[in-house]
Amino acid sequence: MSFHGIIPPLATPFKDNEDLDIERLKWFIEQQIEAGVHGIFVLGTNSEFYAMDEAEKQQVIAVAVEQVRKRVPVFAGTGAETTREAERLTKMAQKEGVDGVSVITPYFILPNQNEIHDHYKRIAESTNLPVLLYSNPVTCGGLKIDPDTCGRLAKIKNIVGIKDSSGDLQTTIEILRAVPSDFVVLQGRDTLIFSALQMGARGAVPATCNIAPKLLVEIYEKFKKGDIEGSMAAQARLHPLRMALTLGTAPGGVKSALRELGRSIGPCRSPVALVGADKIPKLKEALAAAGLM
Repeated sequence: MSFHGIIPPLATPFKDNEDLDIERLKWFIEQQIEAGVHGIFVLGTNSEFYAMDEAEKQQVIAVAVEQVRKRVPVFAGTGAETTREAERLTKMAQKEGVDGVSVITPYFILPNQNEIHDHYKRIAESTNLPVLLYSNPVTCGGLKIDPDTCGRLAKIKNIVGIKDSSGDLQTTIEILRAVPSDFVVLQGRDTLIFSALQMGARGAVPATCNIAPKLLVEIYEKFKKGDIEGSMAAQARLHPLRMALTLGTAPGGVKSALRELGRSIGPCRSPVALVGADKIPKLKEALAAAGLM
Protein backbone atom coordinates (compact mmCIF):
# COMPACT_ATOMS: atom_id res chain seq x y z
CA MET A 1 0.00 0.00 0.00
CA SER A 2 1.42 3.37 -1.07
CA PHE A 3 1.78 6.09 1.56
CA HIS A 4 1.31 9.53 0.06
CA GLY A 5 -0.98 12.51 -0.17
CA ILE A 6 -3.07 14.14 2.53
CA ILE A 7 -3.36 12.10 5.72
CA PRO A 8 -5.36 13.89 8.42
CA PRO A 9 -4.25 13.52 12.05
CA LEU A 10 -7.80 12.90 13.14
CA ALA A 11 -9.07 14.83 16.15
CA THR A 12 -10.81 12.48 18.58
CA PRO A 13 -14.53 13.08 19.23
CA PHE A 14 -15.60 13.25 22.86
CA LYS A 15 -18.99 13.49 24.49
CA ASP A 16 -19.84 16.43 26.75
CA ASN A 17 -18.57 14.43 29.75
CA GLU A 18 -15.27 13.83 27.86
CA ASP A 19 -15.91 10.12 27.25
CA LEU A 20 -15.04 8.77 23.81
CA ASP A 21 -17.80 9.35 21.26
CA ILE A 22 -17.44 6.27 19.07
CA GLU A 23 -20.42 6.94 16.81
CA ARG A 24 -19.16 10.44 16.12
CA LEU A 25 -15.71 9.01 15.39
CA LYS A 26 -17.19 6.74 12.72
CA TRP A 27 -19.07 9.69 11.23
CA PHE A 28 -15.95 11.85 11.26
CA ILE A 29 -13.88 9.21 9.49
CA GLU A 30 -16.51 9.00 6.74
CA GLN A 31 -16.47 12.77 6.33
CA GLN A 32 -12.73 12.67 5.69
CA ILE A 33 -12.82 9.73 3.28
CA GLU A 34 -15.66 11.28 1.30
CA ALA A 35 -13.52 14.42 0.90
CA GLY A 36 -10.81 12.37 -0.81
CA VAL A 37 -8.07 12.06 1.80
CA HIS A 38 -5.32 9.53 1.14
CA GLY A 39 -5.14 8.00 4.63
CA ILE A 40 -6.44 8.23 8.19
CA PHE A 41 -4.15 8.82 11.16
CA VAL A 42 -5.50 8.30 14.67
CA LEU A 43 -3.80 8.92 18.02
CA GLY A 44 -1.53 11.71 16.85
CA THR A 45 -0.73 14.81 18.88
CA ASN A 46 -3.82 16.48 17.40
CA SER A 47 -5.85 13.45 18.52
CA GLU A 48 -5.10 13.99 22.24
CA PHE A 49 -3.37 10.61 22.45
CA TYR A 50 -1.61 11.79 25.63
CA ALA A 51 -5.01 12.12 27.33
CA MET A 52 -6.15 8.54 26.68
CA ASP A 53 -5.44 5.33 28.50
CA GLU A 54 -4.32 2.21 26.65
CA ALA A 55 -7.79 0.65 26.50
CA GLU A 56 -9.18 3.80 24.91
CA LYS A 57 -6.35 3.88 22.41
CA GLN A 58 -7.06 0.29 21.44
CA GLN A 59 -10.75 1.09 21.00
CA VAL A 60 -10.03 4.08 18.75
CA ILE A 61 -7.67 2.04 16.59
CA ALA A 62 -10.10 -0.87 16.29
CA VAL A 63 -12.97 1.43 15.30
CA ALA A 64 -10.85 3.24 12.72
CA VAL A 65 -9.67 0.02 11.07
CA GLU A 66 -13.20 -1.37 10.95
CA GLN A 67 -14.73 1.86 9.65
CA VAL A 68 -12.12 2.51 6.94
CA ARG A 69 -12.33 -1.03 5.56
CA LYS A 70 -9.05 -0.78 3.61
CA ARG A 71 -10.27 2.11 1.46
CA VAL A 72 -7.19 4.08 2.52
CA PRO A 73 -4.28 3.25 4.82
CA VAL A 74 -4.85 3.61 8.57
CA PHE A 75 -2.00 4.85 10.73
CA ALA A 76 -1.90 4.83 14.51
CA GLY A 77 0.31 6.92 16.73
CA THR A 78 2.21 4.62 19.08
CA GLY A 79 4.80 6.98 20.46
CA ALA A 80 5.59 6.98 24.18
CA GLU A 81 8.15 8.29 26.62
CA THR A 82 9.90 4.92 26.90
CA THR A 83 10.92 2.44 24.23
CA ARG A 84 9.22 -0.51 25.90
CA GLU A 85 5.87 1.29 26.07
CA ALA A 86 6.14 2.33 22.41
CA GLU A 87 6.91 -1.28 21.52
CA ARG A 88 3.86 -2.47 23.44
CA LEU A 89 1.55 0.07 21.79
CA THR A 90 2.97 -0.79 18.37
CA LYS A 91 2.29 -4.49 18.89
CA MET A 92 -1.26 -3.66 19.98
CA ALA A 93 -1.81 -1.54 16.86
CA GLN A 94 -0.47 -4.32 14.66
CA LYS A 95 -2.86 -6.80 16.28
CA GLU A 96 -5.77 -4.43 15.54
CA GLY A 97 -4.87 -4.34 11.85
CA VAL A 98 -3.41 -0.91 11.10
CA ASP A 99 -1.38 -0.36 7.94
CA GLY A 100 1.42 1.52 9.67
CA VAL A 101 2.42 3.33 12.85
CA SER A 102 3.68 6.83 13.45
CA VAL A 103 6.04 7.18 16.39
CA ILE A 104 6.71 10.60 17.87
CA THR A 105 9.98 11.24 19.68
CA PRO A 106 9.84 11.18 23.48
CA TYR A 107 8.28 14.44 24.64
CA PHE A 108 9.54 14.91 28.21
CA ILE A 109 13.07 13.54 28.24
CA LEU A 110 15.63 14.83 25.74
CA PRO A 111 17.59 11.82 24.41
CA ASN A 112 20.63 12.39 22.23
CA GLN A 113 20.67 11.35 18.57
CA ASN A 114 22.24 7.95 19.26
CA GLU A 115 19.55 7.23 21.84
CA ILE A 116 16.88 8.35 19.36
CA HIS A 117 18.35 5.99 16.75
CA ASP A 118 18.33 3.06 19.16
CA HIS A 119 14.78 3.93 20.29
CA TYR A 120 13.40 3.74 16.76
CA LYS A 121 15.52 0.75 15.81
CA ARG A 122 14.08 -1.29 18.68
CA ILE A 123 10.52 -0.24 17.88
CA ALA A 124 10.96 -1.17 14.22
CA GLU A 125 12.41 -4.54 15.18
CA SER A 126 9.37 -5.23 17.38
CA THR A 127 6.92 -5.17 14.45
CA ASN A 128 6.40 -6.07 10.82
CA LEU A 129 4.50 -2.84 10.23
CA PRO A 130 5.84 0.14 8.30
CA VAL A 131 7.07 2.75 10.76
CA LEU A 132 6.85 6.51 10.21
CA LEU A 133 9.21 8.63 12.26
CA TYR A 134 7.63 11.75 13.72
CA SER A 135 9.72 14.81 14.58
CA ASN A 136 7.85 17.65 16.31
CA PRO A 137 10.30 19.84 18.24
CA VAL A 138 7.69 22.44 19.24
CA THR A 139 5.70 19.81 21.13
CA CYS A 140 8.71 17.87 22.39
CA GLY A 141 10.75 20.49 24.19
CA GLY A 142 12.91 21.23 21.16
CA LEU A 143 13.83 17.59 20.55
CA LYS A 144 14.03 16.69 16.86
CA ILE A 145 15.32 13.91 14.65
CA ASP A 146 18.37 15.32 12.89
CA PRO A 147 18.59 14.74 9.11
CA ASP A 148 21.70 12.56 9.57
CA THR A 149 19.87 10.42 12.11
CA CYS A 150 16.95 10.15 9.72
CA GLY A 151 19.36 8.95 7.03
CA ARG A 152 20.70 6.25 9.35
CA LEU A 153 17.21 5.14 10.33
CA ALA A 154 16.10 5.02 6.69
CA LYS A 155 18.45 2.05 6.25
CA ILE A 156 16.20 -0.05 8.52
CA LYS A 157 13.86 -2.01 6.28
CA ASN A 158 10.49 -1.14 7.78
CA ILE A 159 11.23 2.48 8.70
CA VAL A 160 9.63 3.90 5.59
CA GLY A 161 9.20 7.63 6.18
CA ILE A 162 8.94 10.63 8.45
CA LYS A 163 6.44 13.30 9.38
CA ASP A 164 8.53 16.45 9.71
CA SER A 165 6.76 19.03 11.88
CA SER A 166 9.84 21.16 12.46
CA GLY A 167 8.27 24.06 10.58
CA ASP A 168 11.69 24.60 9.01
CA LEU A 169 11.72 23.99 5.26
CA GLN A 170 15.52 23.81 5.29
CA THR A 171 15.27 20.86 7.69
CA THR A 172 12.79 19.17 5.33
CA ILE A 173 15.20 19.70 2.43
CA GLU A 174 18.12 18.27 4.42
CA ILE A 175 16.07 15.22 5.34
CA LEU A 176 15.22 14.69 1.67
CA ARG A 177 18.94 14.91 0.86
CA ALA A 178 19.79 12.37 3.56
CA VAL A 179 17.32 9.60 2.66
CA PRO A 180 16.83 7.33 -0.37
CA SER A 181 14.28 8.28 -3.02
CA ASP A 182 11.72 5.71 -1.84
CA PHE A 183 11.68 7.09 1.72
CA VAL A 184 8.43 9.00 2.31
CA VAL A 185 8.79 12.53 3.66
CA LEU A 186 5.50 14.07 4.83
CA GLN A 187 5.15 17.72 5.76
CA GLY A 188 3.70 18.34 9.21
CA ARG A 189 3.41 22.13 9.03
CA ASP A 190 0.23 23.04 7.15
CA THR A 191 1.54 26.36 5.84
CA LEU A 192 4.47 24.65 4.08
CA ILE A 193 2.69 21.88 2.17
CA PHE A 194 3.03 23.39 -1.30
CA SER A 195 6.68 24.31 -0.74
CA ALA A 196 7.49 20.86 0.62
CA LEU A 197 5.87 19.19 -2.39
CA GLN A 198 8.08 21.29 -4.63
CA MET A 199 11.12 20.02 -2.75
CA GLY A 200 10.10 16.37 -3.10
CA ALA A 201 7.83 15.61 -0.16
CA ARG A 202 5.17 12.97 -0.86
CA GLY A 203 2.34 14.65 1.03
CA ALA A 204 1.34 16.04 4.40
CA VAL A 205 -0.25 15.25 7.75
CA PRO A 206 -2.13 18.52 8.36
CA ALA A 207 -4.27 19.35 11.41
CA THR A 208 -6.42 21.71 9.32
CA CYS A 209 -7.59 18.72 7.29
CA ASN A 210 -9.99 18.03 10.15
CA ILE A 211 -11.71 21.29 9.25
CA ALA A 212 -11.17 21.70 5.49
CA PRO A 213 -10.34 18.30 3.98
CA LYS A 214 -11.35 19.23 0.43
CA LEU A 215 -9.09 22.26 0.47
CA LEU A 216 -6.13 20.19 1.69
CA VAL A 217 -6.74 17.55 -0.96
CA GLU A 218 -6.94 20.34 -3.54
CA ILE A 219 -3.42 21.54 -2.68
CA TYR A 220 -2.03 18.06 -3.25
CA GLU A 221 -4.09 16.94 -6.24
CA LYS A 222 -3.59 20.15 -8.19
CA PHE A 223 0.14 19.97 -7.58
CA LYS A 224 0.29 16.37 -8.79
CA LYS A 225 -1.63 17.32 -11.93
CA GLY A 226 0.80 20.14 -12.70
CA ASP A 227 -1.61 22.94 -11.81
CA ILE A 228 1.00 24.85 -9.83
CA GLU A 229 -0.95 28.12 -9.69
CA GLY A 230 -4.06 26.30 -8.50
CA SER A 231 -2.11 24.49 -5.80
CA MET A 232 -0.51 27.75 -4.66
CA ALA A 233 -3.90 29.46 -4.53
CA ALA A 234 -5.35 26.67 -2.40
CA GLN A 235 -2.35 26.89 -0.07
CA ALA A 236 -2.88 30.65 0.25
CA ARG A 237 -6.54 30.13 1.23
CA LEU A 238 -5.45 27.67 3.90
CA HIS A 239 -2.83 29.91 5.51
CA PRO A 240 -5.13 32.12 7.65
CA LEU A 241 -6.98 29.06 8.90
CA ARG A 242 -3.80 27.37 10.06
CA MET A 243 -2.66 30.51 11.81
CA ALA A 244 -6.07 30.84 13.51
CA LEU A 245 -5.56 27.50 15.24
CA THR A 246 -3.15 29.32 17.56
CA LEU A 247 -6.13 31.18 19.04
CA GLY A 248 -6.52 28.25 21.42
CA THR A 249 -4.53 25.43 22.96
CA ALA A 250 -4.33 22.52 20.50
CA PRO A 251 -6.63 20.94 19.50
CA GLY A 252 -9.04 23.56 20.81
CA GLY A 253 -8.80 25.55 17.58
CA VAL A 254 -9.71 22.54 15.46
CA LYS A 255 -12.69 21.57 17.60
CA SER A 256 -13.90 25.15 17.87
CA ALA A 257 -13.77 25.56 14.10
CA LEU A 258 -15.78 22.38 13.62
CA ARG A 259 -18.33 23.64 16.13
CA GLU A 260 -18.69 26.94 14.24
CA LEU A 261 -19.24 24.98 11.01
CA GLY A 262 -22.02 22.89 12.57
CA ARG A 263 -19.87 19.73 12.58
CA SER A 264 -18.98 19.56 16.25
CA ILE A 265 -17.02 16.60 17.58
CA GLY A 266 -17.35 17.74 21.17
CA PRO A 267 -14.91 19.20 23.70
CA CYS A 268 -11.24 18.61 24.34
CA ARG A 269 -10.21 16.73 27.43
CA SER A 270 -9.51 19.02 30.36
CA PRO A 271 -7.59 21.14 30.98
CA VAL A 272 -7.65 22.05 27.28
CA ALA A 273 -10.64 24.24 26.44
CA LEU A 274 -12.27 25.45 23.24
CA VAL A 275 -11.43 28.88 21.88
CA GLY A 276 -12.80 31.71 24.02
CA ALA A 277 -15.83 33.67 22.85
CA ASP A 278 -13.73 36.84 22.41
CA LYS A 279 -11.60 35.13 19.76
CA ILE A 280 -14.37 33.45 17.79
CA PRO A 281 -14.75 36.41 15.36
CA LYS A 282 -11.11 35.97 14.27
CA LEU A 283 -11.68 32.25 13.85
CA LYS A 284 -14.74 32.93 11.69
CA GLU A 285 -12.71 35.32 9.53
CA ALA A 286 -10.21 32.57 8.87
CA LEU A 287 -12.95 30.07 8.07
CA ALA A 288 -14.42 32.57 5.60
CA ALA A 289 -11.01 33.15 3.99
CA ALA A 290 -10.76 29.41 3.42
CA GLY A 291 -14.16 29.45 1.71
CA LEU A 292 -15.87 27.50 4.48
CA MET A 293 -18.35 30.16 5.66
